[in-house]
Amino acid sequence: MKVALYYSNSDIRISEVPYPDFSDRELVVRIEACGICGSDLMEWYRKDRVPLVLGHEIAGVVDKVGREVKNFKEGDRVIVAHHVPCGKCHYCIYGNETVCETLRKTNIYPGGFSQFARIPEINVEKGLFLIPEDLSFEEATFSEPLGCVLRAQRKIGIMPGNSVVVIGSGISGILHIQMARLYGAGPIIASDISEGRMFLASKFGADFTFHPDELEKGVKKVLGGELADIVILCASSISAFDLSLRIINRAGKILLFAPSEPGSKISISINDLFWRNDTLITTSYAASPFDYSLALRLIHLKKVNVKEMITHVLGIDEIQEGFDLMGKGESLKVIIKPNKI
Repeated sequence: MKVALYYSNSDIRISEVPYPDFSDRELVVRIEACGICGSDLMEWYRKDRVPLVLGHEIAGVVDKVGREVKNFKEGDRVIVAHHVPCGKCHYCIYGNETVCETLRKTNIYPGGFSQFARIPEINVEKGLFLIPEDLSFEEATFSEPLGCVLRAQRKIGIMPGNSVVVIGSGISGILHIQMARLYGAGPIIASDISEGRMFLASKFGADFTFHPDELEKGVKKVLGGELADIVILCASSISAFDLSLRIINRAGKILLFAPSEPGSKISISINDLFWRNDTLITTSYAASPFDYSLALRLIHLKKVNVKEMITHVLGIDEIQEGFDLMGKGESLKVIIKPNKI
């Protein structure tokens, strides 16, 4: 079978490997669609572990089933959670499944950018969800990124009427805009250095858009001199973080959704920001099985428009083109179809 071996963003090689072996409690999925995530382009995150088969936004069809697997059968259409929690540890018990040690160690083999993948027993038990028959594989791949957004917004507790600023209007930013709208937030203000992405932010629900250089002034204008209740940071630069500090209201919440470059450091006035103004700064990583399930349902119910976010659908032999498009900011969402003929 074909796999895409990642060496760097500009060096992805198609290779042939054997069909995966699987045990009695495992199964194999034929991967029909897998989205390229922004995190797939973070070379610094994996440069010491290459070559790798990446891809974690996975939808496909159960191809082979181990003899002791009870809940799935050949032909089932499924999304696959590549990381799953144990459900029993201290973190899981208190609702922090995404920092569970098991979640950090679990994975599928070899990865989503392959024609077939083995799904380990724990992933079969906790990380497979049936795709409704009237939902496309391409749309279903958004369950993972939308699940991450759901968990993040649950942490910051967006409420109806909250003013929300989303800095960075790529795939994550636009999903955040759509979910904030669904929760009844408003006005929703989006920012990006790209005019094209600000156009897309407006298309998918932002009330106002501003270039980062104009954002501070724009927020005050839109909010009648006030600052934002919630800032969602989907950009990785320190300058974007500094900007979020300047536009957050007293008792406001800042969500750091995008990771920064290694070694990045920030300087914060503890008294001015926290003690006097009661500002909350938090982060969010990954998604729990509950988030996957809810995201899939919201997509199926058309509560979140993911279909129009797909700009390119490519075969596995074209994956380098997909990474190039994402790296240059020339695509909102690229979907790879490993078994596309």
